Amino acid sequence: MKKYFIIAGMLGLATLLYNCSGSKKATASAPAPAALTYEANVKTLVEMHCTPCHIPAKGGNKRAYDNVANLKSDIDDIIRRIEMNPGDRGFMPFKHPKLSDSTIAVFKKWKTDGLLEK
Repeated sequence: MKKYFIIAGMLGLATLLYNCSGSKKATASAPAPAALTYEANVKTLVEMHCTPCHIPAKGGNKRAYDNVANLKSDIDDIIRRIEMNPGDRGFMPFKHPKLSDSTIAVFKKWKTDGLLEK
């Protein structure tokens, strides 16, 4: 009779350990982070940090960033320039402090997510 209790206890423990291993469940059920879009995530940042030079575009070689098409076509250059340090030639936003890492990360993730508009 003692053998049956030991075997039943071991089976119960094995079942408990298998069902309690949360790493498999958490990985399988964790929702993917939502993709960033121009309308929901990027437009406001551009309006806050690129005005008044690029919205509306002032003469010279300043590009208008009041539309998604121009942002998409220049995203690599935009990311490169906002990652620079103040004082570096080409740093943006010109004559303003460097953007926060979290703000820069929004532009990078938007690019990674496929430059979605909506």
